[in-house]
Amino acid sequence: MSAPEGPSLYERVGGTPWFEALTSRFYDGVESDPVLRPLYPDDLAAARAHLCGFLVQYWGGPADYSAARGHPRLRMRHMRFAIRAAERDAWYGHMAAAVRAGGLSETDEADVLAYFAMAADQLTNQL
Repeated sequence: MSAPEGPSLYERVGGTPWFEALTSRFYDGVESDPVLRPLYPDDLAAARAHLCGFLVQYWGGPADYSAARGHPRLRMRHMRFAIRAAERDAWYGHMAAAVRAGGLSETDEADVLAYFAMAADQLTNQL
């Protein structure tokens, strides 16, 4: 997937508020998911902030995430969790629904969904 010409996705969606809303939609699904919820701490505030910060940075916004937490090292950060096909599919399902509700252009939506599908596959660490 190559970066599109012109403004970043972060700029096209109006900045951080779009990513905050995406993260909220995603975690609204996670909160009641019987497969995913046990993987998260009782208080989801830190997880929400980390995901939002990472996505803001990844899609062209300020690098506050790396300034606060260092290199993302997503695979390493998720290795302590058993992520099988069920967890991957549940995670991607909630994220895809959150993205589809975000009002993106068809091209941006396809790019974002492709990224999340790749990330979900990469974080799978058990059969």
